Amino acid sequence: MSLQTLHPERVDETRMSAYSTFAPALINALTQRLARCQGTKELDKVEKSLVRLVEETDVAAPEAEAMKEFAIELIVSTMKNVREHPDTKSDLEEIDGRRAEGRSENQETLEEQLQSGLEDSFPASDPPAVVSTAISGGSKDIVGTDEVLRRKKEASQRREEKTSA
Repeated sequence: MSLQTLHPERVDETRMSAYSTFAPALINALTQRLARCQGTKELDKVEKSLVRLVEETDVAAPEAEAMKEFAIELIVSTMKNVREHPDTKSDLEEIDGRRAEGRSENQETLEEQLQSGLEDSFPASDPPAVVSTAISGGSKDIVGTDEVLRRKKEASQRREEKTSA
């Protein structure tokens, strides 16, 4: 039955039925969209605003306070569900707090920065410098650079002691 064929006495009743049926779904869809685009901080503002609107609205009905309580319950439960939805965006302030100075928002730039950082840090740690000989014969002591420098320093000190004595 369409609105044109609806009996005039049933218009208000049908309107209220439509509002009560579709309002929760509409609020849910709108808040999910808002959360995907703006994040949960914006949801907090919207929730406070909607609750305030319900509390401040004058309702001329004997069950006005109960109606307001149900409306606030609807708002709070809808916001809770939207916050828990996986598509809800993290707040920009939280991301900015973790973002390194000079870090781009552009994905391609981030990839370039990562690649550059990896190239700059390769190899992750330098292997120890080793001095060895290619002369065949018995086993040779293979010593690191620190040991070679220490031995050279000791030899140089011995030479100085001999020349000064």
